[in-house]
Amino acid sequence: MNIILGITGASGVIYAKRFMYHAKERGFVLELIISKTGEAVLKHENCADILQSGAKVHQIDDFFAPPATGSSNYFGMVVLPCSMGTLGRIAAGTGDNLLIRAADVCLKEGRPLVLVSREMPLNEIHLENMLKLKRAGATIITASPHFYKNPVTLEELADTVVDKVFNFLH
Repeated sequence: MNIILGITGASGVIYAKRFMYHAKERGFVLELIISKTGEAVLKHENCADILQSGAKVHQIDDFFAPPATGSSNYFGMVVLPCSMGTLGRIAAGTGDNLLIRAADVCLKEGRPLVLVSREMPLNEIHLENMLKLKRAGATIITASPHFYKNPVTLEELADTVVDKVFNFLH
């Protein structure tokens, strides 16, 4: 199954890196759309090796790429991490770049769209945008790791969030 992975400029690209690792184990084929700020954060948080994973990377401004149309066969999309700016643009339906357009396509086609927000605390605008997207069919997951399994490494901690994302890809 093909899944689109959007990576934005929010901190927490370790979540995207761990998602990619586990998606490969589960047989998913990933295609990436990375915002310009997302590229900078990848480098800043020492996760630029994501770009060497072999996954197809679509340019953020390429509106002729397959994720821009509902005629393409994607199972769904995950935006991880999802900045509040991106979440707000998806909620507004602006379609001003390929990442926003691909998310809009998932909503209109009834495909899974999972947005993993990382920011906190949340203001009223964030909450309204989240509610609007939930009502439109998206799943909102906050990057809130849990400690039930007594994680020892950062990767194990990040995996507690990534596991939750996979629970909503069905």
